[in-house]
Amino acid sequence: MASGPTMLVPLCLVKNKKGQLSVNQKALRILDKISQPVVVVAIVGLNHTGKSYLMNRLARENNGFPLGSTVQSGTKGIWMWCVPHPSKPDHTLVLLDTEGLGDVEKGDPENDSWIFALAVLLSSAFIYNSMSTIYNDALEQLHYVTKLTELIRAKSSPNSCGEEDATGFANFFPDFIWTVRDFTLELKVQGRPIKEDEYLEYALKSIPGEHPKVKNANKSRECIRHFFPERKCFVFDRPRNEKKLLACIENVLENQLNPKFRDQSNNFCSYIYTHARTKTLRHGVKVTGNRLGTLVVTYVDTINSGEVPCLENAVTTLAQRENSVAVQKAADHYSEQMAQRVKLPTDTLQELLDVHMGCETEAIAIFMDYSFKDDKQEFYKELLEIIKKKKEDFMLQNEEASANYCQTKLIDLSKVLMENIAAGTFCMPGGHKLYIEAKEMIEWEYWQIPRKGVKWSGPKRRQLRRNRSY
Repeated sequence: MASGPTMLVPLCLVKNKKGQLSVNQKALRILDKISQPVVVVAIVGLNHTGKSYLMNRLARENNGFPLGSTVQSGTKGIWMWCVPHPSKPDHTLVLLDTEGLGDVEKGDPENDSWIFALAVLLSSAFIYNSMSTIYNDALEQLHYVTKLTELIRAKSSPNSCGEEDATGFANFFPDFIWTVRDFTLELKVQGRPIKEDEYLEYALKSIPGEHPKVKNANKSRECIRHFFPERKCFVFDRPRNEKKLLACIENVLENQLNPKFRDQSNNFCSYIYTHARTKTLRHGVKVTGNRLGTLVVTYVDTINSGEVPCLENAVTTLAQRENSVAVQKAADHYSEQMAQRVKLPTDTLQELLDVHMGCETEAIAIFMDYSFKDDKQEFYKELLEIIKKKKEDFMLQNEEASANYCQTKLIDLSKVLMENIAAGTFCMPGGHKLYIEAKEMIEWEYWQIPRKGVKWSGPKRRQLRRNRSY
């Protein structure tokens, strides 16, 4: 990764312990170092459907995400693997592998719903992985999609009915990809060969009828059609038929895989690399690794508080964080450049103000580069106020530097005069004339000193007043 650490192995991003979600700080530190835009691919599905193996293939590795070869689930929470994107320069591919839905060890369907919702919220490509077919059983297992309107809000202020338009969700939901594993049927409808995408659309058609069971069966279909306008389907043969080899599939070499599965898998990976979009928020804001980390924390904190994650609020939180950082970067640049370019004391106030204007212009440009969604210009005004105070500080420093410099020079120039006064040199006939000549010489020498600054007259007058007391 050009702008972030290379992850050799996956790392848990969201821990799920006893139904309580928490964010792994080590994973956040990795994301925080990734300034590139990210393509986020998340996969969900029931236990033991081969999710982790498919994600390892996307990472172009045999090993990585743990594979569950026993009855116990191999993945808990949400695991993350950040790798260089194979086909998008200056992008990072973030793979998210989720724990199996319906894990008997949890016994908490609500917890599964939150894992499902987080995968939707964080990803730009959302993969649902199932076995055998996409008919009623598989669709019933995808009942989590029907709860998304209860678990996610698009706006902080829903309409008066308390409901949100499905179109609003579709605007920020990821592309939907259904992967069907161990597929053994023929891709035909009414004797006509069909493609995988047609198979998905055929399976998502509503079933005619008004019976409550029919309506319930149609709900998942309707939600997928409305929430995910961009849909894709891939079917896979078994990677190997031998049960023993399937149990340790990560050790099977590429040339030992079922050729049909290998081709299907390569087509799937190629599609993800080519078509999976950069994660983007409203207003076209591209999500970088560090922004993704902020979103994870925002969503998990909201869930743990008992509230419903809201996309609009998350963007606001992200904007506040980003804009605060932008203000700090801009203000720091102003201070650093002023310190480098201004040699105190300046000869005139205008000299200082000219440098200030240049540094202020650069600082504002930096703020504009790093900020977003500062609609009310609150952070922009904050920056201008900070720069104004810093400018006033530099002006005070300039005055003090000028006053100290002038005072030091006058003391040096007056040293001989003060010694003569102390020795009584001028206490004699004609002494006053000698004093005036000596004073005028000091004054002339003082005028010749360059770059005395804005306080050149004050110290001169004070020093000469002291001398005049003689």
